[in-house]
Amino acid sequence: MKEDLREDIIATKQTKLSRLAEVFDDVYPEKTERTHTNQEALDGFDAFTENGASLVLVGRVRSLRMMGKIGFVHIEDGSARIQIFLSENILGAEKLKLFADTIEMGDFVEARGILFATKKEERTLEVSDWKILGKSLRPIPTEFYGLKDEEELLRRRYLDLLMNPETRELFVKKNIFWQTVRQFLTREKFLEVQTPVLEHIPGGAEAEPFKTHHNALDQDFYLRISLELSLKRLLVGGYERVFEIGRVFRNEGIDREHLQEFDHTEFYAAYMDMEQGMELVEKLYKDIVRAVVGDAMTTEYDGVTVDWDQPFPRVDYFTEFERETGINLETDVSVEVLKAKADELGIKYETAYGKGRMIDTLYKKTVRQKLVQPCFLVGHPIDVSPLAKIDPQHPKKVLRFQPIAVKSELGNGFAELNDPADQRRRFEEQMRLRAAGDKEGMMLDEDFLEALEYGMPPAFGFGMSERLFAILMNRSIRETVIFPPMKEKSE
Repeated sequence: MKEDLREDIIATKQTKLSRLAEVFDDVYPEKTERTHTNQEALDGFDAFTENGASLVLVGRVRSLRMMGKIGFVHIEDGSARIQIFLSENILGAEKLKLFADTIEMGDFVEARGILFATKKEERTLEVSDWKILGKSLRPIPTEFYGLKDEEELLRRRYLDLLMNPETRELFVKKNIFWQTVRQFLTREKFLEVQTPVLEHIPGGAEAEPFKTHHNALDQDFYLRISLELSLKRLLVGGYERVFEIGRVFRNEGIDREHLQEFDHTEFYAAYMDMEQGMELVEKLYKDIVRAVVGDAMTTEYDGVTVDWDQPFPRVDYFTEFERETGINLETDVSVEVLKAKADELGIKYETAYGKGRMIDTLYKKTVRQKLVQPCFLVGHPIDVSPLAKIDPQHPKKVLRFQPIAVKSELGNGFAELNDPADQRRRFEEQMRLRAAGDKEGMMLDEDFLEALEYGMPPAFGFGMSERLFAILMNRSIRETVIFPPMKEKSE
């Protein structure tokens, strides 16, 4: 819409607002006399028409057909859309003309009247009185000629929600997703807790953090990149099962599966081993899928049908890595060998990458590309798992697994490292990588090491983000965040 036309429309709306202000004491009133939601009116139609009950309904005007002495209008509240009928015979000429002259698409109105069915059997409210609840001062895009650009829809998500019922339904399903997680873990006797977003030392994941300054304490803090280390401190403190659902922040790139801030959950269970943890996670994922998409237990993603109902098979990291790259991780592989293989395969990497980061880079571009149906990747190398226990049967492996589907990592499970000396060695190695230029290497956290020295029981831990929900909905993660971070629109 050209700017001069837009300004003319806004000026016309302001004139109509002034006209309404001459009639109503308040054109943006605090209260409404609504008696029922629109859905309640539709559901109770027979009873309401039988006893001639007077109802007061409210909503945003979504369609408008004024035809001389009558008019048909659809209003929509949070529950449903319903038709209202206005006529000069019932309202009077003056009240009908005021509606016709001032009310437009996007305005909020309150309508009082009785229900009846039109000749086309549409359930309708015959209006005996109405009032304004709020005036829309900008033109609302229509479903057919409105915003089409995805960036603009995400930037002005309120318009996306207003115009597209499927977007509103998406976030209803997202609520079901997280409520299912919460209810499942609560049934399994986990205690929900809340831990700090601001941390002196960010830990629990390999990611670059955001940094901020705390004025009152005059100290720099980091926005948390994970929930892990705080929750494991609670195991030290005596809780056996804890979980949190909260926002985490990672200062990394944006793509279909990555965003700087997103909802994330982690849970930790003392005295639970990895096998028990895998059984619990598979049960959780199946509960989530059933709650979000239904009993069919299948979803579509990027043209592929995904079956979540089958048992998740185990895929061995070392076996598949050797199959795809020819490199046996049981041997003492050097970082130079890994980089040479990446060069051979045309896989890009940063020169500062150490052994663990190179293994992970090769895995993501080879092994992971073959994992489409839901499975558990197990037996990760110690080089890529600084917080997991070593597998006593395989010293180069750790007790870790990841649920994977459609080539995406959908969670992370560990037999948690509780040996403080071993944990210190892992942190020190991560610090060496940071010193060499790896911004995602973990920082050494002395406070956490001190907590471990007081003793943490053997435990299983698991974390997952809303990436799983995005996969189930066949969307990018940015589309499933209600107000995703966006680059500021230039003038």
